[in-house]
Amino acid sequence: MAATLRHSRLPDPPLFLVTDRRQARRPLTEVVAAALAGGCRWVSLREKDLPDDEQVLLARRLLPKIRAAGARLLIHGETALAGLAGADGVHLPAGADAAAARAQLGRGKLIGISIHTVGEAAAIEPTRVDYALAGPAFETPSKPGYGPEIGRKGLAEIARAAPVPVLAIGGINTLRVAELIAAGASGVAVMGAVMRAADPEREIRGLIAALNGALAIGRE
Repeated sequence: MAATLRHSRLPDPPLFLVTDRRQARRPLTEVVAAALAGGCRWVSLREKDLPDDEQVLLARRLLPKIRAAGARLLIHGETALAGLAGADGVHLPAGADAAAARAQLGRGKLIGISIHTVGEAAAIEPTRVDYALAGPAFETPSKPGYGPEIGRKGLAEIARAAPVPVLAIGGINTLRVAELIAAGASGVAVMGAVMRAADPEREIRGLIAALNGALAIGRE
């Protein structure tokens, strides 16, 4: 919990929606709008297959809805694109240069990084990185074969080693949120469960309810 308190400027609730328009059952702008209506306050645009200018344009199209909801928009991938889009920060791949990203974006922006091992978690410099995504927590249809699942035990070890809040990603659903929070996660990140949902707003509401319930138990 200490890491969460030190980084209280992270969006609340700590539910991180990562986009993938190829999985979405509706246009991405509609899915994001529904997620915001359901209470999501943290979105990262992960559309790396698009040319840089199209990523920036899509981010700028989403920003008015994001701002109106009091939410934050990050770009998954390139720090320069986050700056060009006027986003609230960047989410970096594992092994990326977080120092350079912080120097480029400044102290006011959010910077996250993907991690998969205890060593990567322990190496995080909290003046440069605000949070980490650890995964895949479980096998996930969004990224089949992306890597062995770290599971609850692996997540617990990573969360203990990291000096910043750790969010679990990969195979997340409402039934698994409680065990991930109990293992030490400060929140969760989702992609396919919302992108593929027939009702993204309802899916987000269910995830947030599960998350808030698990966090409340952890505070007792």
